[in-house]
Amino acid sequence: MRTYLEFLITRLFGTGVDTLVLWICSTFLFTSYWGAYVLSPIISFEFAVMSNYLWSYCWIWRKRIGNKSMADFWKRFFIFNLSCVVGFLIKMLFLLIFEKIFEWDVVYCNWAALIISGLFNYFLADCVVFNKRTLSPKASNTAVTEEIRESA
Repeated sequence: MRTYLEFLITRLFGTGVDTLVLWICSTFLFTSYWGAYVLSPIISFEFAVMSNYLWSYCWIWRKRIGNKSMADFWKRFFIFNLSCVVGFLIKMLFLLIFEKIFEWDVVYCNWAALIISGLFNYFLADCVVFNKRTLSPKASNTAVTEEIRESA
């Protein structure tokens, strides 16, 4: 439960990063429709993904990373980024489904869809990107020892 709460906190921060970067890009960098409504959201999404990944790598799942190297960092980031894109597509799918079924406002549809895509993203990060089974035995023993110390 603690890991999930950490996940939620960091994703709220990532939402703030996304919003701030979107505002900066659409207000100061791009004046065209394409720049403001296509390029700016892509840039802000990637900034939020990197923010969420850094929190995940350095805080939430740091004990599961046995081989901290640049190669490991970027390999996990690539997988994390792909999982976030899939999560985004799932969010959009459910947003449209909720709008068709319930005829809710887009904000309410988005919130409902975020619950589903958020759970999906959490389980992908937990089970795929930062999978416990990818640890070496030494790193696993160290992680278990640290978890026992923290809970005491």
